[in-house]
Amino acid sequence: MYELSYFRNNLEAIAKRLADRGFELDVEAYRKLDAERRAALSEAEQLKAQKNAASQEVGKLKRAGQDTTAQQVQIRELDAQIAARDEKAGALDESYRQMLAGVPNTPSESVPTGKSAADNVEIKRWGRPREFSFTPKAHWDLGPALGILDFERAAKITGARFVVYMGLGAKLERALINFMLDVHTNEHGYTEVLPPFMANSASYYGTGQLPKFEQDLFKLRDTDYYLVPTAEVPVTNLHRDEVLDAEKLPIKYCAYTPCFRSEAGSYGRDVRGIIRQHQFQKVELVKFSRPESSYEELEGLTRDAEEILERLGLPYRRVVLCTGDIGFSSAKTYDLEVWLPGQNEYKEISSCSNFEAFQARRAGIRLNWGRMKSGKGKGDYVHTLNGSGLAVGRTWLAIIENYQQADGSVVVPEALRPFMGVDVIRASV
Repeated sequence: MYELSYFRNNLEAIAKRLADRGFELDVEAYRKLDAERRAALSEAEQLKAQKNAASQEVGKLKRAGQDTTAQQVQIRELDAQIAARDEKAGALDESYRQMLAGVPNTPSESVPTGKSAADNVEIKRWGRPREFSFTPKAHWDLGPALGILDFERAAKITGARFVVYMGLGAKLERALINFMLDVHTNEHGYTEVLPPFMANSASYYGTGQLPKFEQDLFKLRDTDYYLVPTAEVPVTNLHRDEVLDAEKLPIKYCAYTPCFRSEAGSYGRDVRGIIRQHQFQKVELVKFSRPESSYEELEGLTRDAEEILERLGLPYRRVVLCTGDIGFSSAKTYDLEVWLPGQNEYKEISSCSNFEAFQARRAGIRLNWGRMKSGKGKGDYVHTLNGSGLAVGRTWLAIIENYQQADGSVVVPEALRPFMGVDVIRASV
């Protein structure tokens, strides 16, 4: 969300930058609506001036002992006209705000210009993909063969794009969650949060999922609740409508939640396996930062996610998303993509984003500079950031594919062995 006066005064510049991300801002529509609003306010002010003059006239006539019936009628008529103009101005202002709620964030100047994912820029690579002495299999073949992944029974229970983890497969999922939370809380300085797994519409408006992306959400019938698509929603809204002290920032949270997504618009994409599910698990990292240090915090958050991949020995690359590929609320996003030998490609496993003040304005998360005089003038809102640390299901399948052996077994990464109690996952006899 934009600050209203800034948006009105910088329409052309904002439209130009938004065009870089493929969004066409109807400048004339906003100008017309704003002009109508200003006209209604001006008319209301003129009518109020007339009412004041009529009220003064009434006072004079009363002091002179004269009849004021006609002036009283005029004042009542002016009151009705003023109320109508004020109501019109309020309605136009609300229409302006609703239109503004559908306008995405402007990309940071450090974001490369591009039209699609093909224009994203690789920043780094870590690890060398393993050379196999056999043809590596994909997880959708390995998992069922090991008896740790069951798609057919999940489809019977619920439907397509669901899965049941079995035996050591379920334990591996749980081990990954515990491992990630332990590293982030014990070593990276995050406070663990276990939030509700559903949130109200005000929370989704705050982080930018509503009103634009309602089709991507699962709503609970006859309620104002939606199942969370990511812990970003409840955790960011922990501080909705609050004022945070600048000297206490950054605040760093991590949270495990299941995530629920309708995957609207993804028909035909990643239909095999567990890459794109309606329900999956994720450990999320969320930060609240002062404006001047938010990009430094983005680098730190991204490194925290990368370290999980490195400890698990999973080759990955970091890419910065171009203007045409970043999310609605983001000013800048890094994607971490893990190597999947069974599919011979890198796949996104974490998106780490800086939203600057975009979400904070929507959610009313303000900043109190207090004694930090040097910070005054840098903004009245905090900057919010988040990223996956990591998507658990995709980490699970990356381990299965990268650590597979010729006999179909899977070696457990050393970092997970204390959580698993076994070194190798084998098919049960």
